[in-house]
Amino acid sequence: MRARQCCEALEQGAILFFARPPFPLPEDDREFLIGQRHMDSRLHKNISYRPGEDVLRGFSDSQESEDRIHQIMRAYSQAVTGFVSRFLSPYAGKLQLDYASFRPLEEQGRDLPLHKRNDLLHVDAFPSRPTRGGRILRVFTNISPSQERIWLTGERFPALAQHYALQAGLGKFCRDGSSLRARLARLLHAARLPVAERTPYDKFMLHFHDWLKENSHFQSGTEKTRVAFPPLATWLVFTDGVPHAALSGRFALEQTFIIPPSALTAPKYAPVQVLENLCGRPLA
Repeated sequence: MRARQCCEALEQGAILFFARPPFPLPEDDREFLIGQRHMDSRLHKNISYRPGEDVLRGFSDSQESEDRIHQIMRAYSQAVTGFVSRFLSPYAGKLQLDYASFRPLEEQGRDLPLHKRNDLLHVDAFPSRPTRGGRILRVFTNISPSQERIWLTGERFPALAQHYALQAGLGKFCRDGSSLRARLARLLHAARLPVAERTPYDKFMLHFHDWLKENSHFQSGTEKTRVAFPPLATWLVFTDGVPHAALSGRFALEQTFIIPPSALTAPKYAPVQVLENLCGRPLA
């Protein structure tokens, strides 16, 4: 019962917080990551780990250091996956394992293109990995020994969409969702056949991510909550449903999961259902 309540709270927009990692995270692994030399880059925000392929990306140093980071990221991904499968048991056996990342750079003052900035409120969508209505669950760990990681959060997705989705151009994507091509894609997906094209839902979420960052009125005029995550804190959040911005902090680990619509415990809060209710027709 408690596991289901936690899933429902997350799906409604709660951030679940642990003062210490609720899974193994050896101190020497944390110290090794913090001790690496990290150069800023406009091309790479993170060091990424792809569990499905067991591949590390975004790190270029000695082979010995790369091998050690690869080992640490693999162990972190496996530890978080085991924890989530136990703690959020309604998702066990259904969650899709996505990328993990290490974020070594200070968020405050990053010189990045507008759409890549973390310090602007946004909801998550992945250009290269459409979810087809699945939800984006992320687990973060602040491994800094002394520095808080500071976030801003905004109103949750049902209210956000009510206020801004039509203004952001949802109507165009609603019309796309009724096309013969979109209906055919849904049939192929239901038959478990490969579908390369993004759904209208995925297209809108990518557009909405950028639109929110571009909209100065939204960034400056909406109500926000400041959240401070202290050293060694771990938190879980559906980042497609909780508008968020990382204002400061460095040295964070993160693991992403895609939760398919069939596994959700409170599906009416899912962005895809909220948007389909506004459209009056399927989008994914």
